[in-house]
Order: sequence, then C-alpha cells, then structure tokens
Amino acid sequence: MAGRPTGGMERAVTAVQQDQGTVRVAPGPVPSDAPAWRRWVDAPIRAVREAPRQQMRKAALVALGSLFIYAIVRHFIGTSMVDMMVYRAEGAAVANGHDLYALRVTQWNLPATYPPFAAMLFVPTTWLPVPLLRMAVTAGNIGLLALTALLAFRLVGWPRRELRPVGVVLVAGLGVWLEPVFTTLRYGQINLILVCLVLWDLTTPDSRKWKGVGIGIAAGMKLTPGLFAVYLLLTGRVRAAFVAGFAFLASFAIGAAVLPGATWGFWTKYLYDSSRVGATYIVDNQSLRGVAARFLHLADPGTAATVAAGLIAVAGLAIATWSYRSDRWLPRAEAWGVCCTAVTALLISPISWTHHWVWCVPIVILLAAEADHERSRPVAVRRRRWRVIYRLTVVGFCSFSMWLVPHKGVTNLQMNLFKQVPAGMYPWIGLCFLLVAALRVRSRRQAAGQPLLPPLVPGQRVGSADEAGRRVPAGR
Repeated sequence: MAGRPTGGMERAVTAVQQDQGTVRVAPGPVPSDAPAWRRWVDAPIRAVREAPRQQMRKAALVALGSLFIYAIVRHFIGTSMVDMMVYRAEGAAVANGHDLYALRVTQWNLPATYPPFAAMLFVPTTWLPVPLLRMAVTAGNIGLLALTALLAFRLVGWPRRELRPVGVVLVAGLGVWLEPVFTTLRYGQINLILVCLVLWDLTTPDSRKWKGVGIGIAAGMKLTPGLFAVYLLLTGRVRAAFVAGFAFLASFAIGAAVLPGATWGFWTKYLYDSSRVGATYIVDNQSLRGVAARFLHLADPGTAATVAAGLIAVAGLAIATWSYRSDRWLPRAEAWGVCCTAVTALLISPISWTHHWVWCVPIVILLAAEADHERSRPVAVRRRRWRVIYRLTVVGFCSFSMWLVPHKGVTNLQMNLFKQVPAGMYPWIGLCFLLVAALRVRSRRQAAGQPLLPPLVPGQRVGSADEAGRRVPAGR
C-alpha cells in the first residue's frame, strides 16, 4: 500500500527498537511561551523518557543498591551532621537577633565561620526539628550530587545526551563512596550547593547577560569560589567576571543592611582569625599549607607555605587559561579550565577540609570522558594512559587514606615520609592533575603545529557557535 512500509520492514524496525529498549512515545515539546518553571520541570522528564530503558533500569538498580548499603554503613558508623547543627545555630542567631560570631555549638564548641550573608540563608533550617532536618539535608545533598553530575556532563559534553540520565543516576548512587561526598553527607555540609552554583554559571552561554551571578553568590556564601571570577577575567569574559563581582558585592550589601554589626566584625576581625576554623596541620586539611605543616612538623609552616601557594596560584590559573584558549585543538577545553581552577582554589586555600574536595565529581567525569574517547580509538593506535589515570584518581578519592594513618592530636606532626602521601592524598592528586592538564594542552597544540603559548591579550576563542550561543571549538 502506498505510503506504508512493508511488513518485513515494520518487523525489522520493531526488532531493532526492542533490542535497544527504546520503544516509547516521545512527549510533545513544551510551547516556547510556556512558563519557565514548566520548561525546567519538563526537561528532566523528557530526558528520562528518552533514555534507553534497559540501561536506565540497570542504573537505577545499581544506584538503589549502593544507597541501601550506604544507609546501613551510615547507621553503624554514626552521623553527627555537626556542620548542619552549626548552620542551624547561625540561622537561629540571625532570626533571634543574637551575636552571630559569639555562638559556640556542639560538643566541639564550633563557632560560625561563614559571612553574614550565608548565615541569613541558613534561617530556614530553624523551621524543622533536627531529626526531620537530618533527613531533608541528606536527601537534598543526594539530589545536589545528581545535579552536580548533570552539570558536569554538560560541561564536559559527554556522554551522548540520551545517556546522561543514566549517568546521573549512577553518579547519584555510587558517588556517595567518594570520600569528599561521603564526608559532606556525614557532616551535612553545603559544598555541593557551591559546586552547583559555579557549574550552572559556567555551563550557561557566554552571551547571557547574567552569567557570573552564580559564582558571585557562591563567593558571597564562602569566599573561595571567587577564584572563578578571576578565571572568567583571564579568559576574556570580562562582563561575566564583573557580574560575578557585583553579585558578590550585592551579597555583602545585603549582609551589611540586615546584620551591620556582624558584617563589620566578620570583615575586620573574624575572617583573619584562623583559630576559629581549625588547626592547619591536621589531616582533615587537604591544602598545600596542611601538607607543608605535616611535612615540616610545624603547626604553622609560615612563609614557605605562603610562597608555595602563591606559585601554585599563578601556575594553576595559567594552565586553566591556557586550556580555555586552546579549545580549537583541545577537546573539552572549558572543562579542563574549570577543573584546573577548582583544584587551584583548593590547593591555595589555607584550609581545605576533605569535604571541600567534592570537585572530585566533575574531575572524575572529565577523566572518564577522556578514557572513553581513548577506548573508542582503533586498536592499532589505542593506548591505556587515560584509563589508568581515571582509575587511579577514582581509587584515590575513594581510599579514605588520610583517615587510615595515625592522626590524633600531635601525631599529625609526627608522620614519617611513608605516611605523608596517604595523609595528603588530595593535594598530591591535585598537583598531578595540573601537571596532566598542562601536558595535555602541550601535546594537543604540538600535534596541531601551533605555538605553545596563545596570544597574551585575552580574547574570544576561535571556534563556531552552537544554537545556544556557546563557543564550540572546531572539530570537537
């Protein structure tokens, strides 16, 4: 019959669809004039419906099994969620008009260490009783882990769009065993919120006028994300860098208007009192300064650590900028730049607790993309280096190695050379990552016959623009 495929063709198409597990009715598109909330809600629903069913079912079973085991482990080891309690106390101090930076809570007498703007955002935590708040924070952090994975997949441009929901489910289920994520959940920390704000900002098109707002808000909550504004400036996205700066100033102004006394105290006194945050030398601190303190057996490593941090700051930002400016020849150039900036911020911060390294999630996804690309190459030219790097990185972040060495009190300063590597695992991984990134950019530029250094004046990268207005390097 005219206009109708033959019965054999129908059967063949049906068999292929059933084999792929993709027989479904695609949902209709949301009208372009629909409210923004409807488009945001519809997007993940469409993505899940379009994902391969068989792979999605397997991923869901693996994720649920992993989370079930995590719940059992969490029950037996105990979960204090001590940082959540500090946040709740900060919110209560704001709501009740108490002195924010005079409070001490939990058995460890922990003080408030974040800017007043962040404390204002913690007020809603006082609306729930503690048992319910524990469940809400845990569920929220697992949801934020999934969102981090989604944004990281977008940043990396991997895997194929229809497979990303599968990847998101797997990361949400298996990512809890990465030590930084595990500790974030155990303490009830806000690290994943900050990562999502930064990644959301950096995955929006450069043409968006409000690009930079997320970075500014994250910096207003905790200062270290402000380094991403420097990254934007160095990579020629001046408007976005200034938007981030103005958003940060807005957070300061809001804090000063609502809590003038606390704002004055924080910016003139408490910000510079490192004793409020914690001891530099303990293994919890996975920054360069922490490694230096333990290596030199000094509670305060002094000028040597400061100089080292300054050198790494310059080198790390240079590698990040070099990656971004090499996007015509370097696949996933933006992802390399962003991850190098994150690693640099973690290394140079005076204190980077283990849970601050939740940036391991986009780092692992980036290395997984490189390993997958390597595996897809013809056997004759295929190598194993990226798969080795990816697996070693995953093992490092899942090792909990800093907790396996003696680390009680003064023993943090009595470690021999053999114990220094596991005690400072994340800084070593971070330094190796920066080195690998630099070698990656160098090899790609040399393979393309290009000069190693880009022009000194920051400018827009060479490439083609996709339909969303983002810059897409040629040949990617």
